[in-house]
Amino acid sequence: MSVNKVILIGNLGRDPEQPRVLGPNNTRRVLTISLATSETYTDSKTGERRTDTEWHRVELLDNLADVAHKYLKKGSSVYIEGKIRTEKWTDQNGTEKSGIKIRANNLTLIGSRNNNTNDNTNSSPAQADNGNAVSNESSTPESDDLPF
Repeated sequence: MSVNKVILIGNLGRDPEQPRVLGPNNTRRVLTISLATSETYTDSKTGERRTDTEWHRVELLDNLADVAHKYLKKGSSVYIEGKIRTEKWTDQNGTEKSGIKIRANNLTLIGSRNNNTNDNTNSSPAQADNGNAVSNESSTPESDDLPF
């Protein structure tokens, strides 16, 4: 038995772009977001408080892509469940590259960080849907997700 599950709680590093439309008949919507997770600790040598921030590329498909594009913006706080995916590509110089991304299958909007807003409304769309979860669990798995 094996498990590939990731849980992240963090903040968006930039506004989501328009989802890309891919697949046969242009039916698959894909959105990639940049998510920051931070850990604060006290340096044992200096006694100073330090914060380490890790950046994650998170891929959202279909329904999740639509919700993220509509409700999230830079600084929005989200809870994400997904799995680690390794991707390989060849860059423009012909060099083989690889990287890691998180393929989300659950997204929960937990608020946003609106420090510099001129908006007179009481809440942003992400806050209005605070705590609402969206899942792609009913989506058909891609052929490369099959275990055989």
